[in-house]
Amino acid sequence: MPQLVKGGKYIFGWSKVGENGKIIIPEEAYFEYKFNEDEKGILMSGSKRSGGFGLSSSRLLRSSPIGKMLEGFPELINHRLEEGKLFKIKEKNYCWIRIYKRGIIKIPQKTLIAFKIKINDNLLVGRGSGLALGFIAKGPIYEEAKKHPEIPHF
Repeated sequence: MPQLVKGGKYIFGWSKVGENGKIIIPEEAYFEYKFNEDEKGILMSGSKRSGGFGLSSSRLLRSSPIGKMLEGFPELINHRLEEGKLFKIKEKNYCWIRIYKRGIIKIPQKTLIAFKIKINDNLLVGRGSGLALGFIAKGPIYEEAKKHPEIPHF
């Protein structure tokens, strides 16, 4: 897993958005964040600077400030909304999606659009906080990563 610049974010690789919104979570990231097959993940808007989204789970968020905030929205945290249906909280979009075998997620088209992501986009997968895996769509880290052909593609 390369680090692009000294003191910078650790990168797991590039993941291309495939047909039907299919995105692969790099295996190393899948295990580091302790995702499980058929787990229901929580997507949240990325920063204005990096775009994209973060992927977490109710389990990872449970004792965090975000998790405490989400407890006030049981329809989201308990996955009672339609998969991929966005829920806006404090100017950020949240939704849940299923994590499939081999670390595959499938994000509905309307959800991708809300996150300003298109089919065939390359997302840079990087270590976010210990709470969410980052799928970066733009910004300085993204641009720096384009200069590193050694970063694996998934």
